[in-house]
Amino acid sequence: MGEAPLSFQIAADPPARLDKALSRDVPEAVSLSRTRLAKLLSDGAVTVNGVVASNPKARVNEGDSIEISVPEARESHIEAEDIPLEVVYEDDDLIVVNKPAGMVVHPAPGSPNGTLVNALLHHCGESLSGVGGAKRPGVVHRIDKDTSGLLVVAKSDAAHHGLADQFAAHTIERKYQALVYGVPDVAHPRLRGVRGVGMEPGNIIRITTNLSRHKMDRQKQAVLFEGGKHAITRARVVEAFGQPPAVALIECWLETGRTHQIRVHMAHTGHGLIGDPVYGGRRKISARALPEGAADALSGFTRQALHAAVLGFEHPVGGEQMRFEAALPKDMQYLLQVLHG
Repeated sequence: MGEAPLSFQIAADPPARLDKALSRDVPEAVSLSRTRLAKLLSDGAVTVNGVVASNPKARVNEGDSIEISVPEARESHIEAEDIPLEVVYEDDDLIVVNKPAGMVVHPAPGSPNGTLVNALLHHCGESLSGVGGAKRPGVVHRIDKDTSGLLVVAKSDAAHHGLADQFAAHTIERKYQALVYGVPDVAHPRLRGVRGVGMEPGNIIRITTNLSRHKMDRQKQAVLFEGGKHAITRARVVEAFGQPPAVALIECWLETGRTHQIRVHMAHTGHGLIGDPVYGGRRKISARALPEGAADALSGFTRQALHAAVLGFEHPVGGEQMRFEAALPKDMQYLLQVLHG
């Protein structure tokens, strides 16, 4: 495997530590993350003035000559598979896809193939990010297996780092559509009494909690108010169905992006997602409250009724604003059809 030597000098007023100085001064076009630089340091791939330097805390001075031997990205161990993809947008740096429900994003124990990454390896071929040392799609965010909708994936190292920075800064626009039990009413005393639930102008519900793995079931997330990771979801009702209202189509948008966030937060408000086998509660809806056949269609829906409908971000290389929309998938469209009668 060949190597591509990278040479540069430490600029004026360097940080006290070598690792921080490298992170600041490494040429931006190379797109080496702090994690990757730390690995290269520990591997002895960095020299300072011709001497191998592996201590991240070592001091450096202005004008010191740095050379980094960056290994060529190796082929991924993940198998490329010819799986059809709905590509919404693609250029040299990134690809936006509309993921179908039922597809896992990344291979994992129990899902070694048939994933979005397997499909992207086949679709993209050689034009992939080498972040972390392996040629593969740069997955910077995920949606659950049984959630449909939009995902952006990096193809270049620069795009990978740029998109990751935007997700970390919470500047990505992500809007979802979901069908929930009941109708979240910002004026209802019950909802106002739920801890972590607040109201904002425009009939918007703001849910602010912490989330962490459930103590008893490690596959689930649980709402906390001490410990865990901070999570904020906003939601508004788009349309209510039934007499009295029994189901609502809502729009949600994320300020943070935690595992199962919308599903957990809506369940916390008492309005779990239709079809959600983990958090939804599988409530029985009276057939008399809805148009003919609607209650059966809802009870027979076998996945969480959640769709990533809007994705907006700044292009990580070109800088232009990008925004994409994806219509509801056919199974959710059918639910709306029967709810409308």
